[in-house]
Amino acid sequence: MKKILVTVVLGIAVAAAGQATPPAGQSTPPAGSQQPPAQPAQGQPAATPSSQAPVIKDPAEYNAYVSAVQQTDPNAKISGLEAFVTQYPNSVMKNQALEILMGTYQQTGNQQKTIDTATKLASADPNNVTPMALLAYIDRLKAQGGDANAAQDLADAEKYGQMGLDKLPSYKCEGTPEADCQKKKDQMSQIFKAAVGVAALQKKDYAKAVENLKPVADASPTDFSVVYPLALAYLTTADPKTPPTPDNAINGIWYAARASAIAPPQAQAQLEKYARSQYIKFHGGDDGWADVLAKAKAGTTPPADLATLIKPAPTPAEQAHKMVTDTAPDKMDFATWEFVLTNGSQEDQDAVWNAIKGKAVQMNGTVISATSTEFKIAGSSDDIDAKKADITLSFEDKVPVRLMPKEGGSLDFQGTPVSYTPNPFMMNMEKGALLKAAAPAAKKPPVHRRPTTHQ
Repeated sequence: MKKILVTVVLGIAVAAAGQATPPAGQSTPPAGSQQPPAQPAQGQPAATPSSQAPVIKDPAEYNAYVSAVQQTDPNAKISGLEAFVTQYPNSVMKNQALEILMGTYQQTGNQQKTIDTATKLASADPNNVTPMALLAYIDRLKAQGGDANAAQDLADAEKYGQMGLDKLPSYKCEGTPEADCQKKKDQMSQIFKAAVGVAALQKKDYAKAVENLKPVADASPTDFSVVYPLALAYLTTADPKTPPTPDNAINGIWYAARASAIAPPQAQAQLEKYARSQYIKFHGGDDGWADVLAKAKAGTTPPADLATLIKPAPTPAEQAHKMVTDTAPDKMDFATWEFVLTNGSQEDQDAVWNAIKGKAVQMNGTVISATSTEFKIAGSSDDIDAKKADITLSFEDKVPVRLMPKEGGSLDFQGTPVSYTPNPFMMNMEKGALLKAAAPAAKKPPVHRRPTTHQ
């Protein structure tokens, strides 16, 4: 198993290893023991036993405990504590002995023994958040690191993470200043939330994953193991055909860009490509991407103007309005008319329709079907490709047989727009006429439509 550095557990377990004092409330050994009484410091009264503090009544048990915890050599301390918990499994100091043993194993770098002891302590003392934090952290990293038992690792990480979150509010840091205690609790909260959040992502509970991972990622913006899962939680939806909400897309793109900046070197290019693709899907193009990436690399948490930095693609209605604003209706081609009349606001539709209604236009299209009095024609390049009629051209007189076009053939014609239906689009033209000279070809202008998937 790949060794995992567990120092991020903030010395939670290591601190316990430094506790080499007699049991709380017992400053002197019980009668008959061989340990000399502890002498209080000058000017300091001797500690008096607490009515609620555990007291070892058996002198041999007391001596075994004190002898073990006061060892300065880690290996000797481990040997003494292992012997103590084996010989006195029901001791009132068993939990404290296990906690010190856990910290000592951590000091020596023995990860498996640290885990084993933490597991024993969590079982023996279900209110002790210290082993829960250590186990939640190690099990999560094992799962994310591709451990052979990753599924079980993650389940265990989630279990201890949730246990820790449940117990943390009532956790008391005995003998620790309030400010330091709160800092320790905040740090353990991040460990627990990371474990719960990564497990929620694996279970496809994306809202719960975001809820737990975001505060951790913002507090530890260089921790790839939480920043990247947070990006996935924002950008993934239960239905692959359904895109994330705009807010989720904006946040997801930011954290994906941030993840690419702090990823292992061999993964940075791939993750940057992924983040860029998500930006293009949402924004409709890569303009502005370089600025987003630069800020993600330089920054840590999302900037206040994130929604301005990462803007969604314009809606079809917004695109239609820009077309009307930029180009006079009589200068537009047929495809632009179709787009505005299909997607524009009523005001924009009226602006275009009132400008072309009742006025003869000349254009080119592809014949879909034809009778002597009515042709069905595809006028825009999209509909030409789809072999779908978007114009009904009516003639006042029958078209001679010799002039009848072939289906699928190109046709130059003139007609007068008289009505239209927006969806499915069909423009009705009357006073049809066949042209001998070629009319301007109808081409569909490039249009950035809103993406429909994020996968």
